[in-house]
Amino acid sequence: MYRQGRPVGFHDIQRGLGLSSASVSQYHIQKLLRLGLVKEEGNGYVVDKVVFENVIRVRRAIIPFQTTYSVFFAATLVILLVFLRPEPLTSLYVFALVVNIAALGVSLYETLVAVLRFR
Repeated sequence: MYRQGRPVGFHDIQRGLGLSSASVSQYHIQKLLRLGLVKEEGNGYVVDKVVFENVIRVRRAIIPFQTTYSVFFAATLVILLVFLRPEPLTSLYVFALVVNIAALGVSLYETLVAVLRFR
């Protein structure tokens, strides 16, 4: 439902998930309605956007917001290694590299966890 970006009906959900009948999709939609995870809008159902507040949707792709941190730390690491490398290595430069690599590792881990959560 979230990837569609528009209200979807029982038959759309049945076809999209390969369910045996529309009544099966209706049963599960009713459960999601009771939990407050979806809401009825127009002539179909949509996902409540509060559930997906930490993602960016580009067309049909769902990108975790943590990806921006990974891209930022990867870019700063490249800048440190390529442009800001001092000739005699200093302890401050090595410290900056270690902190940047640690931040990149943590952000990549968080991105991976977020990606696995949405699959």
